[in-house]
Amino acid sequence: MSGVALLQGQGLQVVRHHHERWDGAGYPDGVGETEIPLGARVFAVADALDAMTSDRPYRRAGTWAHAAAEIIRESGSQFDPDVVEVFRDRNQHLRRVHYELAAN
Repeated sequence: MSGVALLQGQGLQVVRHHHERWDGAGYPDGVGETEIPLGARVFAVADALDAMTSDRPYRRAGTWAHAAAEIIRESGSQFDPDVVEVFRDRNQHLRRVHYELAAN
């Protein structure tokens, strides 16, 4: 994996820690709050949004509105409240980009 640029430096920290939770109940290290690298906190929201709005073999994609509400509900427990606040501020723009990319 040393030849994969994303998995060097900060990229490796994002991959390792994006399943940590703001409240410390995540994995693999059980760290929380600002112990989680900022990039991993941002990616956690993006990854959750993608997971909830994409078809999976075991279920159909959910709506953007449902996914956004779930992310907002989990602010301060699963997700960094500051990252969620930025998500809320940019929600409509992100939603538009999501649907434009899905159409292509």
